[in-house]
Amino acid sequence: MRKSALFGFGLVVAVLVALGLVILSSASEANAMRLHGDAYFFMKRQFMYFGAGLVVALLAGWMDYRTWRDHWILAALFYVAVFVLLWAVFGFRPINGSYRWIAIGPLRLQPSEFAKPAIVILLAAWMDIAGWRVELFMRGAFWPAVLIGVLAFPILLEPDFGSVMVVALAGFLVMFVAGTRFLHLLPFFVAGFGVVAYKVLTNANRVARLLSFAGGLADGSGTGGAEMDEAARRTAYQLHHALIAIKNGGIWGVGLNQSMQKHYYLPENHTDFIFAIGAEELGVFFSISVILLFLAFFCFAVYIAKNASDRFGRYLVIGMAFIIFFQAMFNIGVVSGALPTKGMALPFFSYGGTNLIGAFFAVGTIFSVGIHSYRDRKREAIRSVRFV
Repeated sequence: MRKSALFGFGLVVAVLVALGLVILSSASEANAMRLHGDAYFFMKRQFMYFGAGLVVALLAGWMDYRTWRDHWILAALFYVAVFVLLWAVFGFRPINGSYRWIAIGPLRLQPSEFAKPAIVILLAAWMDIAGWRVELFMRGAFWPAVLIGVLAFPILLEPDFGSVMVVALAGFLVMFVAGTRFLHLLPFFVAGFGVVAYKVLTNANRVARLLSFAGGLADGSGTGGAEMDEAARRTAYQLHHALIAIKNGGIWGVGLNQSMQKHYYLPENHTDFIFAIGAEELGVFFSISVILLFLAFFCFAVYIAKNASDRFGRYLVIGMAFIIFFQAMFNIGVVSGALPTKGMALPFFSYGGTNLIGAFFAVGTIFSVGIHSYRDRKREAIRSVRFV
């Protein structure tokens, strides 16, 4: 493990966080004034979440990552706590038809964001302890798939298909990297896809989103042709204005804080569609830079995983890095019209406390693997020199 890799990883994260705060300060201004009469309302809260996330990252980085495996009961308790919180959301009032949040005074907690690292930690510990038995169907595929399903089921009922997708894919990736046979994974993957497809196709609003993706912009207006129903037109609205923002930005953008689409045209401009505001204000340069930064983030993480002291660290880093990288690429794909519209935050950019804290926890865990692996290699080098 090279110290420069850890420094590079930290630098990429710092640039993403700083750029995210700058874009959010501009994108959130109009909605903050309209909803709260304070142009800096969302920024004040985001800085509070940033402080909490930084503390979480420092604690996760300081803690020896092997504690999750050596004292596996901690991983199990984390998993159970998240499971309880996922069911607790149904005791609170729905927001926009979904039970995703636990209201604690003025703050809202989204447990599904914690389900993502929880499944990675528990499965990484499970697969490492299982050893060669991961090649067996029951130990390497069936029971890990059950653990994924137990967390995914309440998230599916909320409903939050984006988080279900991240939890399932992150879990399956850890299993695959650990050595689970592809043929053992395939039936669970197909079954999960079938359940999600059924839930999507039996709901008019979700079908409308697919229709808006397939033909909502076919007439060039962004509102769909005459064959589309009203629900599909509504779901096409955000994408239409996101594409207008990206087009307006051109190569160099219209200038920081000069976006037109953030003024009530693009409703979710400070959350799921914040990338469009950044592209409008800072142009293609911003878009390419963000994509390259997330690619660099994943590449550094893969290097850290490759040089981890043990396979448990490798599983942890791959899983945690995938959570952030996949969400980023999916969000950018949705905003640019390459994927069907589905709410998913852009890590380090979108407004939201739970998502930001979850991302910092993932970053801290990756740092823990990198730092402790670097120290292990250094100690081994010193011992070998003394022996010679």
